[in-house]
Amino acid sequence: MPTWAVLAVTIVISLASAFCFLMLRCRKTGNPFGRRARWWAVTIIVATAVVSTGIGLVVIAAGDHAIAAGVGLVLPSGLWLGKAVSQYGGRVPQGLVALVLFPLRGLDDAMAEDTQEWCDTRLTAASRTPQFLSEAEDYYFNQVKGSLKDNRTRNQLAQWQGSIRRKVRIVQMIDRGMSRSKVEEALRYDPDTADPRKYNADDPRALARRLRTEAENELNLFLSSLYRLGYHRLLIYPYRTDPGGRA
Repeated sequence: MPTWAVLAVTIVISLASAFCFLMLRCRKTGNPFGRRARWWAVTIIVATAVVSTGIGLVVIAAGDHAIAAGVGLVLPSGLWLGKAVSQYGGRVPQGLVALVLFPLRGLDDAMAEDTQEWCDTRLTAASRTPQFLSEAEDYYFNQVKGSLKDNRTRNQLAQWQGSIRRKVRIVQMIDRGMSRSKVEEALRYDPDTADPRKYNADDPRALARRLRTEAENELNLFLSSLYRLGYHRLLIYPYRTDPGGRA
């Protein structure tokens, strides 16, 4: 095979391998191609392919074309170094660790910002009324529950869903002016709110604010978990803020 063909194959294999290893590294941690993260992701993939190709050229110069293509496949696995540093300890040169970790840390920070922005947009829409909070978690959970394979993840999402629903129900009871005895009964019904020292019905307004804030925090955790699982395209609930515009 001509040298140029081996080089072309090495470049293609390097790009594909770097992309696959990066996606594996970011699995369940975020979206490497979000608005902020995509530039870091592309830089990492291209830089990895350039290094792989450079080493491949050295191998080609030595006369071993077969190994050159293999370099393009194997070298991108170095993207895992960022997760493996703790396992290797002092056996990994610190200069190499710093070189590899810098773009990966930039990617992780950008993915975290993309995740929070995605969650904030949906949380802001749902937080306008307690009813929206309850409806939003039902809407999002119904969108994903059929494709969830991990029972632990499904159970955690279901726990947040139930907790949000129960807290919103108590907030609505307070808003409707229901008696203190009814509110206390509802609080005792839920193990999460059964502690009277933490959830005291003496001041209903303060209790409602606390429960609503906790429900919003749980919805944020719920949404963040969905985003890290790869559900990046869920529509914002509620769909419209007014008859003429989308939420």
